[in-house]
Parts: sequence; structure tokens; C-alpha cells
Amino acid sequence: MKTFQHRLSMTLSLLVASSASAADWKQFRGPGGLGASHETRLPVKWSSEVNVDWRTELPGPGTSSPIVLGDRIYLTCYTGYGLKPNEGDQHNLMRHVLCVDRKSGKILWTRDFKPEQPESPYSPGNFSQHGYSSSTPATDGRRLYVFFGKSGLYCLDLTGKELWHASVGSGVNGWGSSNSPVLYKDLVFVNASVESGLLVAFNKLTGKEVWRAAGIGMSWNTPVLVDLPQGGTELVVSERRIVLSFDPSTGEELWRVGGFDSYVCPSVVTHKGIVYAVRDGSVAIRAGGRGDVTGSRVPWRIGPGSLVPSPVYHDGHLYWLRGGGTAFCVDATDGKTVYQERLSPKPGIVYASVVVADGKLYCVTQSDGVYVLAAKPKLEQLAHNVFEDDRSRTNASPVPHDGQLLMRTDRYLYCIGKK
Repeated sequence: MKTFQHRLSMTLSLLVASSASAADWKQFRGPGGLGASHETRLPVKWSSEVNVDWRTELPGPGTSSPIVLGDRIYLTCYTGYGLKPNEGDQHNLMRHVLCVDRKSGKILWTRDFKPEQPESPYSPGNFSQHGYSSSTPATDGRRLYVFFGKSGLYCLDLTGKELWHASVGSGVNGWGSSNSPVLYKDLVFVNASVESGLLVAFNKLTGKEVWRAAGIGMSWNTPVLVDLPQGGTELVVSERRIVLSFDPSTGEELWRVGGFDSYVCPSVVTHKGIVYAVRDGSVAIRAGGRGDVTGSRVPWRIGPGSLVPSPVYHDGHLYWLRGGGTAFCVDATDGKTVYQERLSPKPGIVYASVVVADGKLYCVTQSDGVYVLAAKPKLEQLAHNVFEDDRSRTNASPVPHDGQLLMRTDRYLYCIGKK
């Protein structure tokens, strides 16, 4: 019976994998972790009652983004504790992985995960608003990889069956844990800065640790794979004082750029071998170097940066939002500021990263809706969209898929844009 169930599980996994398309959004910030999509005909305006194809009530809140594989959506949430900051009995905390039908929004299955205790109590103020499901899953088309901080990294099949589980350390932080897994060949990477100060690579089939790199301090960003124009790939991550590059196969450090001194949340983006790190200050780095390249492979460095949201690259420019709702556009060639303007009406906190698609910038705020801007080097605000009956926290980035947007709040998963 167990053999039959295993074969059935694998058959279902293969069927889902075979229905996947090139437009699938299989990790944090989509292909390459860059927050960019080639989707077209995407919606500009919507509300609770207008231009929403479906919405699904979620069992609990979460600030992770959904991913899409074929006709399935996967995302995480939590229940039982901390629905309001540090409220309740922490031993009731549960985390959940959901599988949702892409066409109808119906929840197909849910898997529950009891966390290792004690979990992180959150610091006061808005730092408590991340919650306990901040890491976005990743998939290779046959398996799911889900990171739950000190509870570890889980590998599931596409029916939710656990295949293996690996620990990355037991550390916690009052700001929580947020970094998402990244896949490369037969490896899966986790930035375990909070849990152990490590960047760790596991064999994605067995869960066996392949390599680790120490010294990843105060780092809440997801690593990014950088393809070099001359061939080869690097793995780049930011930590408190430096931006670091590693050989993704071996964990050997390749290069570093210093000159920073702050915790770092934004992930880097890359284009044609240039790495753009927008953090406490912004810098362009020519990848492919060796050793300390701070003085040799940095075309420009400027003051404006980002506290939490990651940038996007589009047509020679970098775009991002700062926490108070100021939109930035910077020339990627020389770092010169093209515009720096506040959106209207003035939004509050912004933690979600910008997504660029269909000539538009989708900018999600925590409680003031979604601003849609034209993706061009002149600020043009196309729309300001609000769900009138859902003002719950929204820290997740939207997902462009098949001419629609998938977006989650603490209360609902939305499919925006009617077919």
C-alpha cells in the first residue's frame, strides 16, 4: 500500500511539473530573483469589487510571497500565536504550507508544521509586523523547498509529503527570519544569518550539507545567482559590512566589496554581469573579480539606498521604493538620480519589493494599497489601488502570471485581472 501511495504521489508530482510553463514564478522575486517578468496585458486598476477574478481566504497571516508552478500556487502562513505582536501562547504556533488551484483559488491541500521552541518573540513597534511565515518557497518543478528559520529547511513533494528536513542553526532575532531558499543545479542555498551566521548549501535530493560559509552577519536578504558574460555563475549575498560573491558549487569566496555598516534586507539584482546592491547606500559592482575589489570593480557608489525593499532593473535604470513611500529611479550606468519623489497619497510603510512587468512598476505598501507606476525614467503614477474591505498587512510582492496578478495579504490570496 505504501509503495502504491508513493507511486501515486510521484505521478501527481510529475503531472503538475509537466504542466509548468516558462512564465512560472518558482522562487522569491521570480526568475533569477530579479522581480522582473515578460508578462503582458496585466491589470492597472482594481478594488475589492472591481477586476478581481477570485480571492481565497487564508487560514492565517504571512508575509511570504506566493509561487506558481503550472496550475498550482504554493504559499505559507501561520496560526495560533502572534496574530497580534507577541499575543497568545507561543506553544500554539503552527506554520502551514498551502497548495491552491491557480484557476479557481480553491485550497487543494494544507500541510502543518509545529515549530521548534522557543521561537523568536518580536521586538516592539513595526518590527513585530513580519510574523512567522516570511520566507517564500522555491520549487524545481518536482519538489518544494520551504524555510522556517530555526525550525529548518524542509523538502516536500508536490503533494506536501515531507522528503527531508535539515537544520541550519537555533538562533533567533527580534526581527524574525525571512530569507528564502535558492536553487542551483543539485543544490539549495539558505542564508541562515539569523540562525547561525552561515550561508549553507544542501544537496537538494538528500538534504545533506555540501558546504557552508561563515561570517554572514545581520543579513535578511536572499542570495542571487549571477551569470557572467564570459561564462560561469556566482552566488552573491549582502551582509552587514560587505557584499560577498561565492562559487555556488564549492562555497569558495570569490570577491568582496566593503564600505557598509548596517543590517541589510534588500537582495541584489544583476544585469549583464553587473551586480547592483541597493542598501545603506547603493553600489554597482562588476562581477567576475577576485579578492577585495572595493577599489577596482565598482563603477559607482551613491548615497540613496533602501532599508527593506529590493530594487528592480529595467531598460538601463534601477527602481525602488523607500519605507516612507518615496520612489527612486537611478541611471544604472553612472548611478545618477533620475527622480526621487513621494507617491500620492503619501503611503506609510513599504516592505514589499517592487515588481516590473508590462511596462509597469507594481509597488505594494504595508497598509495603503498598491501603487502602479510607469516603468520609465519619469515618475508617472498610473493608479492607486485599495481593497476597501481588506486593509490587513501586506508585505508580500505580487506575482505576474498569465496576464493576471497574484497577491496575498494577511487575510486573502487574490487573483487580479479578469479573463
